[in-house]
Amino acid sequence: MTSQRVGAGDPQRIDARGARRAVSTSAVLRAVLDHGPIARSTIARRTGLSAAAVTGHTAELTRLGLLRELPEDLGPRGLGRPHVPVDLDTGRHVVCGVHLAVHHATVALLDLRGKVLVQHEEPHDGLGAEELLARIAEIVDDLLLGYAPDRSPLGLGVATGGWVDHESGTVVEHAMLGWRDVPVRALLAAYTGLVVDVDGHARALVRAERLLGHRRARESVVQLFTGNVVDAAFATGDTVHHGPRSAAGAVAHLPVDGSTEPCRCGRTGCLEAAVSERTVARRGAELGVIPHDSFPLLLSLAKNGDKTALEMFLDRARLIGQAAALLIDVLNPEVLVLVDQSVAQLPDCLPVIREEARIRSRACVNVEETVVATSFPGNELATAGGAVVLDVLFDDPLGPLLTRLSSVS
Repeated sequence: MTSQRVGAGDPQRIDARGARRAVSTSAVLRAVLDHGPIARSTIARRTGLSAAAVTGHTAELTRLGLLRELPEDLGPRGLGRPHVPVDLDTGRHVVCGVHLAVHHATVALLDLRGKVLVQHEEPHDGLGAEELLARIAEIVDDLLLGYAPDRSPLGLGVATGGWVDHESGTVVEHAMLGWRDVPVRALLAAYTGLVVDVDGHARALVRAERLLGHRRARESVVQLFTGNVVDAAFATGDTVHHGPRSAAGAVAHLPVDGSTEPCRCGRTGCLEAAVSERTVARRGAELGVIPHDSFPLLLSLAKNGDKTALEMFLDRARLIGQAAALLIDVLNPEVLVLVDQSVAQLPDCLPVIREEARIRSRACVNVEETVVATSFPGNELATAGGAVVLDVLFDDPLGPLLTRLSSVS
């Protein structure tokens, strides 16, 4: 038998070498994200990479405008060899983020640390999919010209509810928008000339938490999003779970006790029908608490001490707590993150959700540590869109994002 030698130019060896390089470059960039400004020697200790490898990666990332060197640090009283720390270069690039909600779109620019530089909310009731996406492209251009004329956009991330196929960049179904099989990635790429990535908003916020928020979310996390759309996402280790055609996380029809609200599926007591913002607003109007269906108005009344409005939100919180308990028992995450306007603005809601989860869950040992609010209050929607791009960047800084950026530039 003749042995077969693998040469230096063998594609398998090249692919393996490229994969290792991608992993180590990502480790360097993430270390700077977590701990920067940071010396190269400290990066080497934290990542386990050699000093030479760290030097090479930081040089490449600096060339690409992702890192920058800071003035030399001579240590206490200027003693010892100088250290030249590096940090993320937040002045060279921006990422564009879009969130498509039922009644409005949020368009934003973020820096490499996920800081929202500017965001714009655009009402869109009555607009069709293509008309809305064309309008969003115009807003993206306006924001780039007005707020980041000297920065290079790395890409455009889009997050929305419903069934989103991440691989194809398609909104497969969004019942409340009336969308079916809308090729969001293709349309926005054509309108803007930017690299575009699309994902469900709960998955996008899972990525944001793991990258920029709760550190324990890097072990395992469930994200529960309760707005007009109600959905969830789950990640463990390095994997954000999508399922076939990215259908994972569909919790809208989870049954909850104590609700007789009819659902569009024909049943009663489904989670989304029970706790969606439009349901609560409609009930508020029916009870005469507010003059017309308006979730923000009802929430404002509750914040200002209206007892009936506040009790409506606390009842809703108990239903959300039921769903949280079920997700904790099924998935047993390190942390369950809630994205909900009432949790962010009404201090009484989170304790009610936690108490309901404590009563109903068998797996939750410490509900205060497990059930937490989002790390991005007030900026959740802008962050969701931006995180779709930032996650691609930090996962492989030299990979598909910059490759596609070069191909469209």
